[in-house]
Amino acid sequence: MSRHPEVLWAQRSDKVYLTVALPDAKDVTVKCEPHGLFSFSASRVQHESYSFSLELYGSIEPGGCKTKTSSRNILCSIQKGQRGWWKRLLKSEEKPAPYLKVDWNKWCDEDEESDYELISDDDGRFAGEDDESSDDEGMLYLPDLEKARGK
Repeated sequence: MSRHPEVLWAQRSDKVYLTVALPDAKDVTVKCEPHGLFSFSASRVQHESYSFSLELYGSIEPGGCKTKTSSRNILCSIQKGQRGWWKRLLKSEEKPAPYLKVDWNKWCDEDEESDYELISDDDGRFAGEDDESSDDEGMLYLPDLEKARGK
């Protein structure tokens, strides 16, 4: 029987970011389908299996789906099929599963997007990701915020 890891999400006009909290994951498999189906599966050292599928609000570009695995989590960058802001992550209007939460550390409002033009993932990194990893990963301190705003 498969379990669900905690999944945090945030969006920009062109991408959706998913952070799967799964320390020491192995055999990570991510599948993106054009009509908006995102599937994830992985296991851990004790052979515990984890998986979930999400029917996303809009279409996506399978070729624009990138994954980066670290010792603590799996970061997924998903290219939207059409540029624009989704009013929610999932196609369904039902309340999302309890393992699916908003990533407030990466969240950006539609009218603030130009202020937060952080690092693009064209250079292999993800928006909001620092060069160094720390225990307070995801926290923005004043120097980081000024760097992100180009000051």
